[in-house]
Amino acid sequence: MSKGKIVKVAGPLVIAEGMRDANMFDVVRVSEQRLIGEIIEMHGDRASVQVYEETAGLGTGEAVESTGMPLSVELGPGLIQGIFDGIQRPLEAIRAVAGNNLTRGIEVPSLDRDKKWHFYPTAKAGDTVVAGDVLGYVQETDVVKHKIMVPYGVSGTVKALAEGDYTVEDAIGSLSADNGKETPLTLMQRWPVRRGRPYKTKLSPDRPLVTGQRVVDALFPIAKGGVAAIPGPFGSGKTVTQHQLAKWAEADIVVYIGCGERGNEMTDVLNEFPELIDPHTGESLMERTVLIANTSDMPVAAREASIYTGITIAEYFRDMGYSVALMADSTSRWAEALREMSGRLEEMPGEEGYPAYLGSRLAQFYERAGRVICLGSEGREASLSVIGAVSPPGGDISEPVSQATLRIVKVFWGLDSALAYKRHFPAINWLTSYSLYTDSLGKWFNENVAPDWMTLRGRMMALLSEEASLEEIVKLVGMDALSPGDRLKMEAARSIREDFLHQLAFHEVDTYSSLRKQYLMMRLVLLYYDKAGDALQLGAQIDKLAAIPGREDVGRFKYVQEKDIETEFERVSDLLEGQIDAVIAEKEDA
Repeated sequence: MSKGKIVKVAGPLVIAEGMRDANMFDVVRVSEQRLIGEIIEMHGDRASVQVYEETAGLGTGEAVESTGMPLSVELGPGLIQGIFDGIQRPLEAIRAVAGNNLTRGIEVPSLDRDKKWHFYPTAKAGDTVVAGDVLGYVQETDVVKHKIMVPYGVSGTVKALAEGDYTVEDAIGSLSADNGKETPLTLMQRWPVRRGRPYKTKLSPDRPLVTGQRVVDALFPIAKGGVAAIPGPFGSGKTVTQHQLAKWAEADIVVYIGCGERGNEMTDVLNEFPELIDPHTGESLMERTVLIANTSDMPVAAREASIYTGITIAEYFRDMGYSVALMADSTSRWAEALREMSGRLEEMPGEEGYPAYLGSRLAQFYERAGRVICLGSEGREASLSVIGAVSPPGGDISEPVSQATLRIVKVFWGLDSALAYKRHFPAINWLTSYSLYTDSLGKWFNENVAPDWMTLRGRMMALLSEEASLEEIVKLVGMDALSPGDRLKMEAARSIREDFLHQLAFHEVDTYSSLRKQYLMMRLVLLYYDKAGDALQLGAQIDKLAAIPGREDVGRFKYVQEKDIETEFERVSDLLEGQIDAVIAEKEDA
């Protein structure tokens, strides 16, 4: 164990001498207060330590002691419903010990050492097992079965395994390892946060992560195991969009990282999530959620660790065979923490002061997502999808963090403040957003929802694009200068925007749209466009076609209960056709 002394303190950065035997990324304890830190640079026997707690009052000559271990998280029962800070300290347990304010140097284990969990074995003595095999499970919450797996790097024969009540440190059995040694088995394992957890095979992203949000599923879908970015200026709805995805996405486990966000926003999350009823299970959303709360007033260095802590926990649940969705809000604050530490280390700055390695660090984070075959003889399939919010200053996505993120992610949901001011939510701009998964997911949509899904989607995108071009003409010379065909395109595009893309997060029915309902809505909008186009060919007037009452019924279709969508679709289709036929007949009579 290496021991040294402080020679310099610069905010969260501490320089210590006499640390020749320490290694990069070792966790250290600083001063008699035992502040926790991590070595991020070595020069001879000098170690640069980023301290994850407030360093006010530290002086030169105080002791720095290396633990010889990298920054790791504890993985086991007790994670679900947990609220942790950026280095996995349990905030509820700390409040019980030290009150509402974080006490410096406080040491509280991440997982409760006293609570007993009932372990149900699924393996038995004599079974041959390898890393990743499931030994049994703990019913952690009503909806999460926490699988206890053979730790990485261990294989052999189960010597003993017994059902019973255990703490996370108790031995639930033992393993005769291949090297002849006996290895005790517990409910808990540790894993270094900066190293991705291993898997057997990475699979292609050809299945969608269904979210129930029409603009996402129909226009810009994300794959299971995919990565997406939500950049947007202040007030454009990044956090609410992430809440919607956390609530409705087809994921078994949600990991929500509040990285450097305002304290009141994290308070909203902490208050709302326990009260939200999970639509998939009928229980509280917290029954399958892990929260990492690292607010903007917490030490900046812990912000840098928080996304690694969160994604390691997410990978652990992925290894059990679950579909996991991770929300990082926001990676811009994480990048700001990197910039501050880089400046204090006196590294050569890159663009706008960010370190030159900003892009590679972002890539290391996002590349840990994916749909995989997990370790173990079962060959479990699982996925980890990552959705990161980006908060560019002034909404300018040409800044380095947004641009570095766009080079990595395959889905870009660009939030637009102009749409938000018009009260169009989610304020995802359909002209600037894109999804590179669309082609690979098209086959799944055509086979599992409807054979013409991708055709309808392509026609809707074309109408929205043509509307943008026509709007320029309207601004110059007015709507009357457009041909009847172009005016009909404008009307159809308006219906797509107002009836299909606009979705109320707080409406009990509209908050979620099944894929079948989305398909029927697309068909209704395009049915109007096609039938009205035919009517124009027969000489009908565009003003009368635009004013038919059935268009209101198309708009109200999104508020129809799922059980009634088929009958309502037939009614509205017949209504539209009848009213358009009436306009044609009126022309013929005239």
